[in-house]
Amino acid sequence: MADKDNIKILLVDDEEEFVKTLSERIKMRELGTNIAHNGEQALELVDNEVPDVMVLDLRMPGIDGMEVLKRVKKAYPEVQVIILTGHGSEKDEEEARRLGAFEYLQKPVEVDTLVNKIQRAYRQKIETSMMAGTFAEAGEFDTAKQILDRDKKKKK
Repeated sequence: MADKDNIKILLVDDEEEFVKTLSERIKMRELGTNIAHNGEQALELVDNEVPDVMVLDLRMPGIDGMEVLKRVKKAYPEVQVIILTGHGSEKDEEEARRLGAFEYLQKPVEVDTLVNKIQRAYRQKIETSMMAGTFAEAGEFDTAKQILDRDKKKKK
């Protein structure tokens, strides 16, 4: 796997102290993070620099996490999104997975558990991209598209 420092992670949560502390604890494990405090800011940051993995809260004022998930997966399907919420339900989890979330976690979560999920999400992104790229380079564009589509459906 690539060097951990190369994983671009975006943390999105309106609880500023929580997300700041989470970012510091993730950085202690040699991973860099970027932070957004609301959905609008998250979408703007994604447009400027597409992350590999986004850790996203659901309940935020303005554009909520579900809408951010929907927009990000439509515009940038390769971004792996981990939902991290304190107010989720089974219905929310089903909807998030249907929209393409890689993982759905409830707060509080152990930082090592979250870091493990981030690394797994990143590995899956790289493996899927490499496999699809190999077929595309060989001129097998339909097969490459099927791999990417299958990966998207697998997460649903």
